[in-house]
Amino acid sequence: MTTGDLFRGVSGAFEQAGIPYMLVGSFASSVYGAGRATQDVDFLVAANADKIKAFLNLLPPSDYYFDLQDALQALKHSSMFNLIDKNTGFKIDIIFQKPTAFNQEEFRRRTQADVEGVRLFVATAEDVVLSKLEWAKLGESSRQIEDVAGILKARGSSLDRVYVEKWVKEMKLSSEWDRALQSAGLD
Repeated sequence: MTTGDLFRGVSGAFEQAGIPYMLVGSFASSVYGAGRATQDVDFLVAANADKIKAFLNLLPPSDYYFDLQDALQALKHSSMFNLIDKNTGFKIDIIFQKPTAFNQEEFRRRTQADVEGVRLFVATAEDVVLSKLEWAKLGESSRQIEDVAGILKARGSSLDRVYVEKWVKEMKLSSEWDRALQSAGLD
């Protein structure tokens, strides 16, 4: 099984279960020019308990490991749970959409892109930047800052900096944004 097969299987199950989704995290940042090796796939979803149960029932237990109770608890707390693809060893984080203004906006703005030969819904470059800045703040991770710098270098003037800087201010991410700009040589 390839990464493309994994994306095809998981996104197909989302669609059959009627779950709106988008690819986020490192695979999403690689769409915009900041690729790096990872064994972790992140999807942001908008779902209820019935749809999550339907989604998980579509995944063959021979191919995926998951815990239904973990999934339902994650839904209850707007957090995340994971699947393990037994064939590739990839960990697939299923992140539930939070009711924040930014999370609502980033989901509304999602777009489609070809990833590993599969057409997927993906967060926009600007929203990947903001999410990674948010993760950097939460975890003080230099890897997230490096990913943002890679997107900044690759996207150049096509990145909507007015949009990004509006949310940077609102989400109190100025320190992380400044570090990413410096790392990209744009300060």
